[in-house]
Parts: sequence; C-alpha cells; structure tokens
Amino acid sequence: MAGDPEFSGAPDPANELASGESSLDPRDFRNALGTYATGVAIITAADDAGKPYGLTCNSFASVSLNPPLVLWSLVVYSRNMSVFQNASHFAVNVLGASQQALAVKFATPSGCKFEGVDWRPGLGGAPLLSGTVAHFQCRTVDRYYGGDHVIFLGAVEAYSYNRNDALLFSHSGYGRFVGE
Repeated sequence: MAGDPEFSGAPDPANELASGESSLDPRDFRNALGTYATGVAIITAADDAGKPYGLTCNSFASVSLNPPLVLWSLVVYSRNMSVFQNASHFAVNVLGASQQALAVKFATPSGCKFEGVDWRPGLGGAPLLSGTVAHFQCRTVDRYYGGDHVIFLGAVEAYSYNRNDALLFSHSGYGRFVGE
C-alpha cells in the first residue's frame, strides 16, 4: 500500500523513536515543542471505589464537532495509567488564569491532590473542579498507543464554560493571553 512504511522500505517512526534510534535530541525537541503555547487542564477520573484522581495536562485538543470528540495523552509509565485506562469517563477541567497553583499541585506526584480542592462528581464520578473556565465531561471511546504515550479519545457528553481568561503554558512557564 502507498504510504505504508512496511511496503515502502521506510522505517516506522514509532519504532524508530521507541528504540532510541532517533537522531533528535530529546531535550532540545521538548524545548522546541514548548514554543507552542497551550491551554492548561486538569484531567480527572474516579477509580472503581469512587476515589478521585487527577493530573495536569497540556495535551488536550478538540478532534471533531460532529460527533463531539476530544483527546488528551498520558505517558505510559504514569502511576495513574490504570485508573484512566479503566475509567468509563474522564473530565477535562480547563484552568483559569488565576489557577496556576492548582496546575502545579496536580502536576506534582502526591496521593492527596484533592485535599483542600473544591470539586463535585460529574459523569462516571469524574471530578469537576470549581472555578475553572470550562468542563468537558467525556465517555472514553478509544485509546491509541503513540510512542511513549497513550492517547485517550473521549465523546463529550456534557460541557460548561464561562468567558474568564484561561491559563496558558509556554516556554516552561505559565501565563495568560494579552489582547489588544
């Protein structure tokens, strides 16, 4: 087939990167990716016992308007992987410009991330954090392996938002959009 690495003789990029055979400097590549400003979200889910889990993420993106689909990715060796792999639902909590401390809290490995955080359970028990600029409540519809990450595809079943400024991340730092 045209474009298929197996038939064209070209190396499969996923295998090349996974094997460490890439000529790209991983740290410099990460720095280059960091020039692209992204929003900051906390992805949440609940385990089978209803315990909340969450982590800071800047890999959230829209996929489709019809049907409404979004995606985000998680590194395969994350200690939270089994929770997100097994959860029927996840929530994307898009952080506001004043929620940098919350982003840092959920980016730091800890067993008590929800301590002192105001939240309520959403669909599938996925926590909806208070004070965010948007919530997307999603049913997990598929997972894809991409290099050292699992890409989660979610069908948006409910959402809410306000017009407040979102928190942004670029060049390894937090900020906000400044318009004219």
